[in-house]
Amino acid sequence: MPVQRLLPTTEATDLLSLTREITRDELAPHAAEHEAAGRFPREVFRLLGKSGLLGLPYSAEYGGGDQPYEVYLQVLEELSSAWMSVGVGLSVHTMSCFPLAHFGTEQQRARLLPDMLGGDTLGAYALSEAQAGSDAAALRTRAEADGDCYRITGTKSWITHGDVADFYTLMARTPDDEVSCLLLDGSTPGMAAGAREHKMGLSSSPTTELSFDGARVGTDRLVGSQGQGLKIALSALDSGRLGIAACAVGLAQGALDLAVDYAKQRHQFGQPIIEFQGMEFLLADMAAAVQSARASYLDGARRRDAGMSFRQQASVAKLVATDAAMKVTTDAVQVLGGAGYTRDFPAERYMREAKVLQIFEGTNQIQRMLIGRHLATG
Repeated sequence: MPVQRLLPTTEATDLLSLTREITRDELAPHAAEHEAAGRFPREVFRLLGKSGLLGLPYSAEYGGGDQPYEVYLQVLEELSSAWMSVGVGLSVHTMSCFPLAHFGTEQQRARLLPDMLGGDTLGAYALSEAQAGSDAAALRTRAEADGDCYRITGTKSWITHGDVADFYTLMARTPDDEVSCLLLDGSTPGMAAGAREHKMGLSSSPTTELSFDGARVGTDRLVGSQGQGLKIALSALDSGRLGIAACAVGLAQGALDLAVDYAKQRHQFGQPIIEFQGMEFLLADMAAAVQSARASYLDGARRRDAGMSFRQQASVAKLVATDAAMKVTTDAVQVLGGAGYTRDFPAERYMREAKVLQIFEGTNQIQRMLIGRHLATG
């Protein structure tokens, strides 16, 4: 049953209707096959671009949708309810565009953003390193001055779209020993993706290392000022965490829908199992978790749209939504019983996919730390 949403405009309602149509016709029928084969659905992202869904929270001047973040996140939730790799991919792409859209020069935005938002190019966000995951200030990749270029050396880890992206938003140490933000083309010589990670879920979303061996990028690809990269990275992560929260709610909603449908059809002792009180209570707790998590990301989004501080709310939403997704998907497997443990149903895939949501964009332990520090400092 489609989620009944309170949307701010008629245009937003139309966007959600379009998203549901794409989700029903283009995502849901192909997700299981692509995930089983580990095949990246590049054509889906081109479709999202042509449909106007790839740049929703950015300015129409550069090809974006001029939509509030609360609308973008609900689109993201709808996509994720059918195919998490697509939802996460859109969230990562949106975060990869964030530094250019918010900190780039007018010339940079005019030249580069239209292709990014229109689906012609797909982005990756290159921040994490083997020894600098949640501790972003500890990164070691360096960008040394070399005439009118920077020469980059180092290795990035856990890069979503690592070997398929057309551009990379990279955080590296510049000659001032501060972190700066650079925008690299996917074909940059001296940059190479490693082998794809063998993951327990999100198999059609490629994740790789990214190595730099003297890769050169022009100084005109510096986003923001030199040394501003850590501020840019943290700002992008605040918005990105809301994106992951929306993805988590979409996944949990998909698992809940599956569990409810199965419980209505499965009969034991002469009645549908959904009529047993034990099952009713389990499904009710699942529904409450999904709705509570949705409310948490919408609260953060509405604060963001109003120009208010939302960093704490982003951490709360990411924590609450991803923990909810892990529990709801686990309970969905329980509702389906033995069938849930087989690959004949997507419940086991949902459960595997949920786990990583508690890890990336800052682990949930990091979110608790950030929330606690906010409480301590007022």
